Amino acid sequence: MKLTMILCDAAQVAEGKLYILGGGWNLIGPSPAPSALGILIALPWDRANAPFTLRLELHDQDGAPALQPGPAGPQPVRLEAVMEAGRPQGLAEGSPLHIPLAITVPPLTLTAGTRYRWEATIADEPEHDDWNLSFQTRPATPPLTPRAGEPNN
Repeated sequence: MKLTMILCDAAQVAEGKLYILGGGWNLIGPSPAPSALGILIALPWDRANAPFTLRLELHDQDGAPALQPGPAGPQPVRLEAVMEAGRPQGLAEGSPLHIPLAITVPPLTLTAGTRYRWEATIADEPEHDDWNLSFQTRPATPPLTPRAGEPNN
């Protein structure tokens, strides 16, 4: 199984195609901003019509789960979905099945100047480092200090 993931400003799937806008960035913030994950899964022919579980988790530079405020207190940023792909009529035997996914990520409150990593795992598959995608938040902008002789408002 192969998984390709890209960070983008927005993404959507229509008619079996993945459309991305503002794709390929790796620097955001420091203020919360919406973003998206564009994902393409290539499923081997023999895995058709068999459900599998995809999990996406956001971790900080130390490998700890990135936490966001929630109704029950801080919660890890995690998405889990059970998927299944059928073979489309006319697809040549042995061809991989492509599953395009667009995941909109709401604005997250992330620590400025910190590296983060989206980690994708698929149940019953070995871990793949190339399924992880890193990005960094910009450092916090220090407040402007008046120069000597300028008024301090």
